[in-house]
Amino acid sequence: MLALGRCNSSSSPLIPRSSNGSGGQAAPVVALEMSQQGNLTAGGVVVVLLPMTLGIVSNIVALIILANAYWLQRRRSKASFLLFATSLVVTDFMGHVIPGALVLRLYLSGGVRPEDSNASDGMCQFLGGSMVFFGLCPLFLGCAMAAERCLGVTRPLLHSSLVTSARTKMCLSAIWLAALFVALLPCLQLGSYTYQDPGTWCFIRVLNDIHEGDVAFVLLFSGLGLSSLAAAVVCNTISGLTLVLARIRRKPGSHHSAKSHDIEMVVQLLGITVTSCICWCPLLIFGLMSAIQSYTGSLGEEVSTYKMLLVIGVRLATWNQILDPWVYILLRRTVLRKIYLIAKCQAGTLFGCLDSTSPPQSEKNEVNQA
Repeated sequence: MLALGRCNSSSSPLIPRSSNGSGGQAAPVVALEMSQQGNLTAGGVVVVLLPMTLGIVSNIVALIILANAYWLQRRRSKASFLLFATSLVVTDFMGHVIPGALVLRLYLSGGVRPEDSNASDGMCQFLGGSMVFFGLCPLFLGCAMAAERCLGVTRPLLHSSLVTSARTKMCLSAIWLAALFVALLPCLQLGSYTYQDPGTWCFIRVLNDIHEGDVAFVLLFSGLGLSSLAAAVVCNTISGLTLVLARIRRKPGSHHSAKSHDIEMVVQLLGITVTSCICWCPLLIFGLMSAIQSYTGSLGEEVSTYKMLLVIGVRLATWNQILDPWVYILLRRTVLRKIYLIAKCQAGTLFGCLDSTSPPQSEKNEVNQA
């Protein structure tokens, strides 16, 4: 029904624009638009379903692994990290299901042109708010996890007395409420959501009819996201350097080395941070650039370029929710230990082959004696 309404509303304005008044020249335009709409629907279903399925399966597997680790390992230093990680995976899972279902519905209906959207479209407002909420939550959680690990590695005694299960849950609640507050700012007349090209997803208004509130909203969204990524990079760098220095300063025969589970958590955090930076920075930067350029009126003929950049950015951001679970699946101690043993075995085999090509020790002695 929505696709039919789209065709009727898009074809009626085109017919009177024909030069002979009969609509003969408008018919190819309508046919082309309907053909493009069919391609959008056919290809769009695959584009949405494939990452959505991968994300759901990946998050379920990671959730099972994290839940099992949380119940088996009752270390306080790791329990809070696992609670954060489990919350991140659950958030990623919901971020796939809720916006993915709405985007799939828009693809099946042929999409909505941005110029045909209005502020009273409840579906667009909900989809835009969901994308902001499920975009900020992983970035906030990644920053909180990095800060918690930095405190645990650099100040273990303070961490054991300060970080508790109750405070961790309070921190999680504060993160979700903060992301929800930002997502609901358009309800307070700060910024707005609108359909984005090609009309199958909604996001902050960053192109066309930009006002001060829209610029402030996208500046807040991008600023919070980039600041969270920067803080996570700093905290993970400090944690990594602390563990490396502890390893270097260890005296021979001393058992006061970095704990393996600390190294495991820092490695996982590094994986999460690198993945988030690669997947989220394009959308955060392109959205901010688009809003500023549009507000200052300097877009000109580059509108199509910025539309393409936004589509690329949102697709990369979607892959962050797919790759995050694999960080926990692949970067576990058991997996890393197996990779290390395999690499050590391969290296030993290689060196063994090199040693076999050298003359035997007896032959060397005979040559020296001669």
